[in-house]
Amino acid sequence: MAYRRRHGRSVHFLSKTAEWGTPADLFTKLTVEYGGFDLDVCATVENAKCSRFFTREEDGLQQPWTGRCWCNPPYGRTIRDWLRKAWQSVSEGGAELVVCLIPARTDTAWWHSYVSQGEVRFLPGRIKFVGGQHAAPFPSAVVIFRNAQCVTKPGPESIIKFS
Repeated sequence: MAYRRRHGRSVHFLSKTAEWGTPADLFTKLTVEYGGFDLDVCATVENAKCSRFFTREEDGLQQPWTGRCWCNPPYGRTIRDWLRKAWQSVSEGGAELVVCLIPARTDTAWWHSYVSQGEVRFLPGRIKFVGGQHAAPFPSAVVIFRNAQCVTKPGPESIIKFS
């Protein structure tokens, strides 16, 4: 903490961007576990994880989410909106499944309002996002929202391990 204070850095504001690219190995494991994804709801042309995706210009928050969706939202102030949309998309029946990669911020209102409505899996250690020189300065979690008709449930092999 003293180091961060001397150098004018806060652990919560080390990045100049709110966009953190999904690590390929993590996405591959989740793809295998959940049987693939139809839609990346929050992507760029360069980092899209599905052939069908919404860019910033298309604004995934304003689009209908259908099928099996992947969401690695911007980690800024709008994260609440993305998680609300994920929860609504399955609870209102548009999406079968929404899997989100998020910072593990259990002390926030959005965590208690939306994340707590899904299945939460805390990831071990700190993940290294695409384009990052170092591991993230925060812990991460995967939250899974399912509609009532979705029967895919994780088995014992679902625990994500990093080597």
